[in-house]
Amino acid sequence: MEFLSCMLLLVLTFTLTQALYSRVFRSSTKPKYKLPPGPDPLPIIGNLLALGKKPHQSLADLAKVHGPIMTLKLGQVTTIVVSSPDLAKEVLLTHDHSLSEYRATPEAVKAHDHHKYGMAFMPVSSRWRELRKICNSELFSPKSLDTSQDLRREKLQELLHDIHRCSLKGEAVGIGKVAFKSVINMLSNTIFSLDLARSAVSAGDFKELVMSILEDSGKPNLADFFPVLKSVDPQGLKSRISHSTGKIIDIFHCLVNQRMKIREVQGFDTNKDMLSTLLNIAQGNNQMKGTQIEHLSLTIFIGGTETITSMIEWALAELLQNEKAMSKAKQEMEQIIGKGKPIEESDIARLPYLQAVIKETFRLHPPVPFLIPRKANANVKICGYTIPKDARVLVNVWAIGRNSSFWENANLFSPERFLDSEIDIKGHHYELTPFGAGRRICPGVPLAMRTLYLMLGSLVNCFDWKLEDGMSIDDMDMEDKFGITLVKAQPVRVIPLKISN
Repeated sequence: MEFLSCMLLLVLTFTLTQALYSRVFRSSTKPKYKLPPGPDPLPIIGNLLALGKKPHQSLADLAKVHGPIMTLKLGQVTTIVVSSPDLAKEVLLTHDHSLSEYRATPEAVKAHDHHKYGMAFMPVSSRWRELRKICNSELFSPKSLDTSQDLRREKLQELLHDIHRCSLKGEAVGIGKVAFKSVINMLSNTIFSLDLARSAVSAGDFKELVMSILEDSGKPNLADFFPVLKSVDPQGLKSRISHSTGKIIDIFHCLVNQRMKIREVQGFDTNKDMLSTLLNIAQGNNQMKGTQIEHLSLTIFIGGTETITSMIEWALAELLQNEKAMSKAKQEMEQIIGKGKPIEESDIARLPYLQAVIKETFRLHPPVPFLIPRKANANVKICGYTIPKDARVLVNVWAIGRNSSFWENANLFSPERFLDSEIDIKGHHYELTPFGAGRRICPGVPLAMRTLYLMLGSLVNCFDWKLEDGMSIDDMDMEDKFGITLVKAQPVRVIPLKISN
C-alpha cells in the first residue's frame, strides 16, 4: 500500500532523529490543560494506522469507545474529532471565531497557491469577507440564479434527450457519467455561458481531471502529518494535483481573457452570467483580478461537479432499493407537476417529499464526511476539555448522520423522517450539516440545491428505471469510496424506460 510504504521508509528517515531529540531535550512539564480522551498513540506515527481505508467509519467506531469528542495524534499533529450535533455546534457556531478563522490546509491543496485564492481555504480576512459578500449578494443570490435558470433548463433538456435515446435502444445508462456531463455544462453555462463538456469524450477528460484532484486531495498525506516532509512531497500528491489543477486553471484563464478582449472591443457584454458579474465588479475592486476569478471558478467547479453528481447517484441508488420511497416520489410529482414532465426550479418548493429524499441522502452520504478541517487559533475549552492552539479539528458529519442516539433506525433510508420536520441543510440544525455552518458554510449551496433538485426530480419523474439483465436489487453495492468527497464505489448503471406525459 502506497501510504504505508512511504510511511515506513520516509517517516523513520526524516523524523526519528527529531523525535529522539525532542525526547531528550523537551521540558519535563506537561500541559496544564486537559485534552479530550482518545486511543493511545504509537511512537512517531501516533494514531495514523487507526485511520484505515475509510477514516470516516474508523473514527466513528473510535468515538463509540472514547466519546463524541476525542484526541488523536496523527503523526506530529494533534487532531480533535467531534461526532455529535451538540459538539458540532460548539465548533461551528459557539467557538466559530477561534476554530474557523484558519483552515488546516492540506499541503497538496497549496498547488498554484490555491490556498491563497480559494475561498474554502484562505483565512478569514478582508479579501475573504469581500469574496463572501460577492457570492452571497451577487453570484448565488435568488435574483442572480433566477436570471440564469434558462441556461440550466436547456442543459437539463439535453440530459433527458440523451437518456431518452438510450431508452429507445434499451441501453443501460451510467448515471454518474451522464450526470457529471450535465453538471459541468450547467455550471459552465452559469459561469461562462458555454459548454465545457461538448461531448462524452470531453466530459470524460474533465471528469478525470476533477476526480484526480479530489482523490489525491483526500488521500492521507505524510507531508500533512510530518511538517519536515513538506518540501519532499513523498507521495507525489502535490505534484499530481498541481498538474491537474494547472490544466483546469489554464482553461479558465483563456475564457476570462477572451471575455475581457470582447468587452474591450465591443465596449459591453451581452452575457448575463457570473463571469460578466465578476468582471463588472473587478472594474472597481482591486481584489477581484483575473487570478482571483480563475480560482473562484475552480472552487465552484471542483466543489460543485462531483458533489452534485455523487448525490444524484446515491439518491437514485437508494430509491431503487426502496420501492416505497420511489413510488411516493413519483406520485408527488405526478400530482403536483404532471406525469413524465421535467422539473422546473419554481416547482421545488411544492415538492416536500423530493426535498425529504435529498435530505435523507445527505444524512446517509454526506459529500464531505469531515467537512473542511479547521485549525484552532487559540486554546478553546469545550465540555471541560481543551482544544489546544494549532490543533486540527474535524467534524465527522458522517458519524453524526448515522448515530442511533439522534436518529431512529439510523442506517435505514427513510425520507419520511424529514416530513413535517424543521431540519434543513442550511447550517441551522447540527444534526444535518453537509455544507458546514457558521461563517464557513459553503456559499454555493443555493446553486447546488437548485441543480440537484432539478436533475434528480426530472430523472425520477421522466423515467422508470430497471437494473441490467441478471442483476437484482440485492446485487447493488452500496459501499462508498473515501476521498475529499464520499463517492459511490460501484457506479450505478440502469436501463431507462421513458414515461409518457
